[in-house]
Amino acid sequence: MALLRKINHILLMMLVLIVCLLLHSKLFRGPSRVNLKLTETRKDPEHAPKIPMEKVAEGEDDIPVVICAAEERMGGAMATINSIYSNTDASVFFYIVTLRDSIKLTRQYIEKTKLKGIKYKILEFNPMVLKGKVKPDSSRPDLLHPLNFVRFYLPLLDISHKRVIYLDDDVIVQGDIKDLYHTNLEKGHAAAFATDCDLPSTHEMVRSVGMQTTYMGFLDYRKQEVRDLGINPSDCSFNPGVFVADIGEWKKQKITKQLEKWMQENLKENIYSSAMAGGVATPPMLIVFHDKYTIIDPLWHVRHLGWSPDARYSETFLQGAHLLHWNGRFKPWDYPCVHLDLWEKWFIPDPTGKFLLKAGDLTVESQNWLTIG
Repeated sequence: MALLRKINHILLMMLVLIVCLLLHSKLFRGPSRVNLKLTETRKDPEHAPKIPMEKVAEGEDDIPVVICAAEERMGGAMATINSIYSNTDASVFFYIVTLRDSIKLTRQYIEKTKLKGIKYKILEFNPMVLKGKVKPDSSRPDLLHPLNFVRFYLPLLDISHKRVIYLDDDVIVQGDIKDLYHTNLEKGHAAAFATDCDLPSTHEMVRSVGMQTTYMGFLDYRKQEVRDLGINPSDCSFNPGVFVADIGEWKKQKITKQLEKWMQENLKENIYSSAMAGGVATPPMLIVFHDKYTIIDPLWHVRHLGWSPDARYSETFLQGAHLLHWNGRFKPWDYPCVHLDLWEKWFIPDPTGKFLLKAGDLTVESQNWLTIG
């Protein structure tokens, strides 16, 4: 009997120990990484800590738009989204890509402003995917931001649509986004871009500020690897800040692998750099898509608004443009900048107060001194 009591006592102690271990694992286990690695979707900001995430399903009839939202440029991304949402009656689904530290700010910016009615999903981009592929360059550090390379990895994002529009965060959409989405991609083409030689109205602007419109301005033709490509240096380049992508064709042609190959080649041979015209994200796109892309309507990518602090387009021309792009150093949330009024009308102040305009106290009228000729 004494032996039996001793055995029962041991079994009881083991049972208590097991229960304690189970309770400890439930109470003190770390947070799940699944939500962080995949997505955060719309939820009530008032009760976010208390209720599960509301799932927003992507519909087949939605117009899917991919846009990056860096914390230091958050107001730009939200102005882009606002302009798209306000100028169409189509159902638009926004895939908003950001880094882990900016997920909360992105959600607050949407849910605490007029944008709370949009359909969206926040996607986290892991910058480790770029390890060993990007060379540090101090001439334009902003061009090395991890989100600048999201466009290379579209098929790896948690996207359910077969075709998407990719937009930089320094654009304003004045037309109906569904017209851009329905661009007819030619057979075998994974994307559609606007060529840099497509719009006569922009030629004077290009000449006035010395911009590059050919491959010569983006690739180092002194390097044998570049010459071996067989690309004529006078061929027209394109800007990859606005494009329509066929995800299936992108996967089929292994576009991401091709882009990564040229990123790694640049690490070894320095065939391009951020000191050249297109920074470090444009040249790989130019190489991989050379003679293999559909050309979009040029009015759907009127660019170069950020190349000069004082060279301007005519107001009549800009009113007829479907999309405006402030590519270049002079951003509309910065100062100085031209055609600020066309961006300012879509800007939504950050409800958290983190994103501030450097020229936020300037009115549109006070910018008139910038006008030339």
